[in-house]
Amino acid sequence: MKLLLRGAAVGAVIIVLAVVWAAWPAAGVPILGYHKVSETEEAYSVPPGDFERQMAYLADAGYTAVTMAALVSHLTAGTPLPAKPVVITFDDGYADNYLTALPIMARHGMRATVFVVTDFLGERPYLTWAELKALRAAGTEIGSHTLHHRALPELPAAERLRDLAMSKEGLEWRLDAPVRFLAYPFGSFDAATVAALKATGYRGAVGTMPGLNKPGDDVYALKRINIPRSRFGMLEFRLRLIRANVYFKLGLS
Repeated sequence: MKLLLRGAAVGAVIIVLAVVWAAWPAAGVPILGYHKVSETEEAYSVPPGDFERQMAYLADAGYTAVTMAALVSHLTAGTPLPAKPVVITFDDGYADNYLTALPIMARHGMRATVFVVTDFLGERPYLTWAELKALRAAGTEIGSHTLHHRALPELPAAERLRDLAMSKEGLEWRLDAPVRFLAYPFGSFDAATVAALKATGYRGAVGTMPGLNKPGDDVYALKRINIPRSRFGMLEFRLRLIRANVYFKLGLS
């Protein structure tokens, strides 16, 4: 009996240590990937109440939201970041990023990078140009999600270059600010796509590969933690962060 109790105690300690190891923040930087913040019943639509709890959790846990520019500068040149940095991103450019998500983030001292599909702007449910400008004026970093949201590797070379260049130049002209980063539509890219990004002046890009990011990583293949509509509340959100930690620590990402 004593041996059984001792074995159970040892097993419990091992489990506790494993949980602590998995949950303890790794040295890599997480990028969170959102789309909508809305009550709409869609896989990539996070209800405002859930989003509020997620931002509160990040703030209470000591995370500081940083821009893609700050992250890439850290990864490539060693520029210091806060102790617990996180990058919060949105894809597509939905109006609720401005109308709903921005006020929530402001309440918790968070900021975001919004990757917009240029040709979608001005038609609901997407941002108007005026809203996009207001979003940027409020401290949001703006990036490109291409001109038409087509898988870049599937486009002819000339059309791919045109898509990347025109989305970047159009945003820069209307916002009077540089646009340096891109989110790959469908997370799809290849060597030719990366070459086109470099040729058109982008400094980095995010995909959909899970994990964390560290100095020395390819800044044109940055990893993100996808945050869809939750079925299990905050537990699911925390488990997604823990899974990224585990992948990073085990060298799987």
